[in-house]
Amino acid sequence: MLILTPVLKRLVKKGRLVVRSPGWREECFGPGGDTGPEVTVRFARSSVARRIARDPALGAAEAYMEGDLQIVGDDIEALLELVSLNARWTYDNRARGGIAETGRALNRLYQRNKPRIARRNVAHHYDLSDRLYDLFLDADRQYSCAYYRPGVEDLETAQHDKKAHIAAKLLLEEGQHVLDIGCGWGGMALYLNRVAGVQVTGVTLSEEQLAVARRRAAEADVADQVRFELIDYRQLPGRYDRIVSVGMFEHVGVPQYRTFFGKIRDLLTEDGVALIHTIGRADGPGETDSFTRKYIFPGGYAPALSEIAPAIENEYLWITDIEVLRLHYAKTLDAWLRRTKFAREEIVRLFDERFYRMWLFYLAGSRGAFENGGHMNLQIQLSRHRDAVPLTRDYMFDAERRLLQSSAEGAAGSASEAATPS
Repeated sequence: MLILTPVLKRLVKKGRLVVRSPGWREECFGPGGDTGPEVTVRFARSSVARRIARDPALGAAEAYMEGDLQIVGDDIEALLELVSLNARWTYDNRARGGIAETGRALNRLYQRNKPRIARRNVAHHYDLSDRLYDLFLDADRQYSCAYYRPGVEDLETAQHDKKAHIAAKLLLEEGQHVLDIGCGWGGMALYLNRVAGVQVTGVTLSEEQLAVARRRAAEADVADQVRFELIDYRQLPGRYDRIVSVGMFEHVGVPQYRTFFGKIRDLLTEDGVALIHTIGRADGPGETDSFTRKYIFPGGYAPALSEIAPAIENEYLWITDIEVLRLHYAKTLDAWLRRTKFAREEIVRLFDERFYRMWLFYLAGSRGAFENGGHMNLQIQLSRHRDAVPLTRDYMFDAERRLLQSSAEGAAGSASEAATPS
């Protein structure tokens, strides 16, 4: 345990961490009281401290997954909250360096994401058991940051409102052709078609997602208007009036940014508009932690705006709007965590206890990154020409109000029909 003592003394300034090593030697860190969570952990093996010291994210995660890092109450959320709170991204926090990773140049090697590698990376995460995503996502399977308007707390409403928020920025008109890059299970594409009468082509590299998306389009009787294809965005031909991409840019990789935005430019019509929704980082260029890179999103990286903007500029695209969503993803991840814990027995049956612990670590760690770290979400609107969108943002607010009002009226109508005796 001595190897971790200096780091933990420097790190834990809020809450309290009690560490019990083999032989029940006990060390306490932090002031306790109401300054933060109080967590007691036990290292089942003497090697756990060395593993964590060598690579904090991967060492702690694997020790937890294997049962060698044991937490009183089995509350991994409290432990990761304690760590993220003490490593909070603020001007005066000097403790962050104690758990920071190095090797940014090496991290770029993991982001090459050439087409063959990109497809393999996507399959690693998105081609897991289809049932898993039913257990913790909303009914529409929106696997990205929801949008919590004031007074909204439930995940289903927040994910619906996210789609409306994005649609409002696209200036949709009936008959337009929209491209959805990284279409997931098809929810956004089907929504845009339903509310705006647009044709949509969705592309993905996940065979599991493709099958579900095509089935959903067929069940909605819109397969002639909403098509889904298994194809890399770099191989797409043609032009589109609108392009939307939600939660896919994190898989592009910095070395491919100019390629990505060059393709966006090539695919847009002259007066076209694109909307990119991505995780970003307020704390500047960084690296994907080794746990996430190995187990969750190989090849994935959440970029700083300073890494995105030069690629956009070099492809002569106009940034016509940027919005920063700060705590929306923390609330989304909290909802996913609660649903995951509720579905523990079924997830263990589908996979095993080790997988369930890995998934908890992933979601709880991600929540901490948005609650206390430098993570955020960006929505970046792009066009080929400066006058492709109105000069003020009023059109966004007006369109969003119309979409939400239409949804509310539709829901009220459905409820009324259900209550009317036949």
